[in-house]
Amino acid sequence: MDTDRTLGADYKWWVIAMLWFVCLLNYADRQAIFAIFPLLKTELRLTDVQLGIIGTSFMWVYAAFGPVAGWLGDRFKRKTLIVSGLVLWLLVTGATILSYSYAQLTVLRAIGGLSEAFYFPAAMSLISDYHGGATRSRAMSIHQSAVYAGSLAGGAGGAFVAQFFHAWRANFMMLGSVGIILIFVLLLFLREPERGQSETAECISEMALTARSHSSVLEGLKDIFCIRLVRRLIVAFIGANFVAVIFMVWMPSFLFRKFNMSLSMAGLNGTFFLQIASVFGVIMGGWLADALAVRRKGGRMMTQGIGLIAGAPFIFLTGWTLSIPALIVGMIGFGYFKGVYDANIFASLFDVVPIERRSAAAGILNSLGWLGGGMAPIAIAAASLRIGMSACISATCVIYFAVGALLLWSAESPRKARPRPIAE
Repeated sequence: MDTDRTLGADYKWWVIAMLWFVCLLNYADRQAIFAIFPLLKTELRLTDVQLGIIGTSFMWVYAAFGPVAGWLGDRFKRKTLIVSGLVLWLLVTGATILSYSYAQLTVLRAIGGLSEAFYFPAAMSLISDYHGGATRSRAMSIHQSAVYAGSLAGGAGGAFVAQFFHAWRANFMMLGSVGIILIFVLLLFLREPERGQSETAECISEMALTARSHSSVLEGLKDIFCIRLVRRLIVAFIGANFVAVIFMVWMPSFLFRKFNMSLSMAGLNGTFFLQIASVFGVIMGGWLADALAVRRKGGRMMTQGIGLIAGAPFIFLTGWTLSIPALIVGMIGFGYFKGVYDANIFASLFDVVPIERRSAAAGILNSLGWLGGGMAPIAIAAASLRIGMSACISATCVIYFAVGALLLWSAESPRKARPRPIAE
């Protein structure tokens, strides 16, 4: 099927637009719960560790089902998986509105993690079939900007709505309404592409025949983990996501306590500067990576490494400063360089895995990254009892620098990594 002819040359960008709103909704839902932590703590009489468990329950289930979601994404229509996950999410959102206890919220957030686990592996694989090497980083960076827009909408918007209506459940009513509209849009307008249609004949000859299309989950895992650069990309994503989750979960509460901001201002300032800066960073990261990828094999990975190392000093500043202007500089700098890294999370991965393993590889990367990130809320809550939240946040700059150095070192490899041949 020639998609450019049947649907028009611009359709591949309309796909990005549709998926952008789905991604925005997912992240608005994730961030909204963190913005109302102070309300939940008072209403349900929760400790910081219990709040951390509510946030982590989502991430643990999200991570646990990542490999299965990726395996399914390589075998079934990705549109079906995306829409089905959205329908399940809508049911969970409705149940959240009716929840009144710590146990109910924890279980529902966990099921929410299951509903969203199918999105990224399927969506990234689908995007890669509409966008080849020339536009892949830019397409995925535009899609990634929805993460920041959604985090901002969920954080700042969620705190404002909760404070205005004096009810945190109003957030989930609004998000559920948007979800219903999106389901109908996807059913009507999203088309499933032919797998590998964006690749050149040369890429297909190098990559497509290295994996069996109907192998088991374990065989798929073996195929993916035998690639050295995939293992390094996973380690880097675990480290980067660990830091990102700390900011996502605890920044509104950190500002609420340390700088005595109101709930709405803490939600706004905890997300606005970081997420807006990330939008600019992700666009720059996509453009830079596409340009470097033309000149060298590890161009996308090099872009990621630069983003992580450059962002490390701003992380330290954010946690350590007592000045609000310096705090804003720290969040802007961290957000911008986080975006540079984020633009190529999946684009770098797809440079080194076979076409038939893309969804599975994305699922594994996402799974392990969020498994590591899922430990962050509880670890920081526990550590902050001893050394304080400020010191905990600043200390994570070491993680950012270390995984950034790993990516820069890996990008120097002159050969394109390939999985070992698999016998039929």
